[in-house]
Amino acid sequence: MPLSDSKFEERLKALLVNPLSMREILTRLKIPLATRSVARKRVRAIAETGAVVRIKGGRYGLPEKMNLVTGTIQGHPDGFGFLIPDEPAENDVFLGPRSFNDAMHGDKVIVRVESTKPDGRREGRVIRVLERGSETIVGTFEKTRSGGYVVPFDRRVTHDIFIATGDSKRAKDGYAVIAEITDFPTKARRPQGKIVKVLGKKDDFNVEIEISAAKFKLRKDFPPAVLREAVGFKAPVEKDFKGRLDLRDKQVVTIDGETAKDFDDAVDIEKLSNGGWRLGVHIADVSHYVKEGAKLDVEAMARATSVYFPGAVIPMLPFELSNDLCSLNPKVARLTLSCVMTFSRAGVLKKSEYFESVICSAERMTYTDVAAILEKKDETVISKYKGLVKTFKEMEKLATAIRRQRQKGGAIDFDLPEPEIILDVTGRPESIILAERNVAHRIIEEFMLAANSSVAHMLENSDLPAMYRVHDAPDPVKLEAFREFLGTFGMRLKSSEKITSKKMQGILAHFAGKPEEKLVTHVLLRSMKQARYSIDNIGHFGLAFDHYTHFTSPIRRYPDLVVHRLLKKRIRKKGKTPDAEVLAQVADHASKMERNADEAERDMLKLRQTQYMAAHVGDEFDGIISGVTAFGFFVELQTPPVEGLVRVTSLFDDYYIYDETRHALTGERSGKVFRLGDSVRVLVENVLLERRQIELLLVTAGKKTVRRPAGRKKAPKTGRPQRKGSPRRKKRFQK
Repeated sequence: MPLSDSKFEERLKALLVNPLSMREILTRLKIPLATRSVARKRVRAIAETGAVVRIKGGRYGLPEKMNLVTGTIQGHPDGFGFLIPDEPAENDVFLGPRSFNDAMHGDKVIVRVESTKPDGRREGRVIRVLERGSETIVGTFEKTRSGGYVVPFDRRVTHDIFIATGDSKRAKDGYAVIAEITDFPTKARRPQGKIVKVLGKKDDFNVEIEISAAKFKLRKDFPPAVLREAVGFKAPVEKDFKGRLDLRDKQVVTIDGETAKDFDDAVDIEKLSNGGWRLGVHIADVSHYVKEGAKLDVEAMARATSVYFPGAVIPMLPFELSNDLCSLNPKVARLTLSCVMTFSRAGVLKKSEYFESVICSAERMTYTDVAAILEKKDETVISKYKGLVKTFKEMEKLATAIRRQRQKGGAIDFDLPEPEIILDVTGRPESIILAERNVAHRIIEEFMLAANSSVAHMLENSDLPAMYRVHDAPDPVKLEAFREFLGTFGMRLKSSEKITSKKMQGILAHFAGKPEEKLVTHVLLRSMKQARYSIDNIGHFGLAFDHYTHFTSPIRRYPDLVVHRLLKKRIRKKGKTPDAEVLAQVADHASKMERNADEAERDMLKLRQTQYMAAHVGDEFDGIISGVTAFGFFVELQTPPVEGLVRVTSLFDDYYIYDETRHALTGERSGKVFRLGDSVRVLVENVLLERRQIELLLVTAGKKTVRRPAGRKKAPKTGRPQRKGSPRRKKRFQK
């Protein structure tokens, strides 16, 4: 029986204790002559992924044994970049502007590590492009006599694409276009391409969404076959409820944002005679409709996640499912998967049960209304929902108890407010506020965390391959830098002292309410790794969970849909054992797509912020230094909550030296210090929409006036704008 691809790769790697020729590989693997042509193709295919490397002389070897690293290039507008290794545990590799060779941002490449600094930072050079990251570029068409150029919107792509006469598709100068790259760059030739789609005026709201979709390779439109499959489903009827736990008589509610349209979770609670609680977390049974291998499933897996922009969404599932049949809308029967948990009066989980169920949401509640009942004691809202007030009070008590238990375990809660864009009727940013987190957010957060952890524990005990949401411990090098940083505040941590999540929680508590709180939180966040999906359960460092997965949002996250299918197999005690290799591939893909979606969302947020600030050039604002680099410092304005850059070249009163350990710029002559967390007043000098940059000039630092240019207007210290309905996505509680 032939070996699977993963087993063949394992045997090949084990064989390569030293570089071998193809003939030596086939001989040592004892491949019969009749199948050697197939084996050669398999070896070459593995080499194309970078798992093994073909070197001079036609020999194959292991990259890690030859100072070679395989990964993806992440470019920078200034010409340099980083290799993000395929192996998550490896550190990034810095690539200078002349180290790219023929590679571009997004390409999968092999890099030779040429130097490693004492702190672990590595520098290298691209030696081979394995796979192009993209064959198309979205950008602005700039017309010339000989044709024109497409200037990429993604400035990490540092090459403009030449378009010959006749290949412009009659695009107008300044229009947004998509160009196919027909010739990639070499040392002697610039990249060349042809325009394949004209998007239109780049400042049109719908075109901006098209640009983002093209820029980040998001699948905006659903194929016709997928839509036909989606519209073919009917609302569930009695026969669909057979074999399910009927919870339609329970007082189940959804709690979401004002503008949410896809309700994938609902909750109910029962106070027990022993002082504890029984909590039901009911999640839309998307797997009832989206069958494994169906067109809907293939498309959902490719997307892996919904992408949320201010005023728009690119959903993982068609709206016929996400906003209708799979949405737990009020007063209608909906199919669900339920996690029913019993807690002690101290918030300790005592028992978990799982059911295929049917519910009927009693009410579609908003975070604002629940908070009005519990925090503001608003009599009008209390009267409107008088039949649910007791329920919400019990939910608050349980959530508080669960949270207390999590904190005992060492969970880290940064709880940082996020900017929220308020759009006008034309889709232009009208105001920017900080999104409030109230008691209702915290209730749902605790309940979802509890359900996710409970399901993960059950999957772990099933001894079957599963998918987990994992969070690695911080990188030791970054932790050492954080330890040195704390020393500047007089907090001494022994080098032998292990910095656990519990220890980090204590550090944050020590600085809570102090001027340094935001600074310490910022630096601590930078030391943390990003959570990801994996079939290997290593736990979740930030949440301090030994077991954690994503179960609660199958409408907008594909891993949750996978977990639902695994849970159903356990409930039904039948079904095909999941393939671990396939699950691992899905986990890796979902992690990559999540990071890509996060980038797209951040990019759109920055666009809206720069659009808003374009009307405030010349205005002054108060702010806090939020980041310090060798080329200047970033300032987060208090109102509106946006970030801009004060370049070190604009500080002409002295030469400033960058201190990486202290996160500070210090004047060489004056000794003046600009440090993370310092209060400053700045003037908006310029706004660069396509670069998503806001350029600032320093006016005052502390109480000292640095400059106030003539002719500039001083903005009043305005209060917080009143919040209006906001097209805001659900908060991703699970980090």
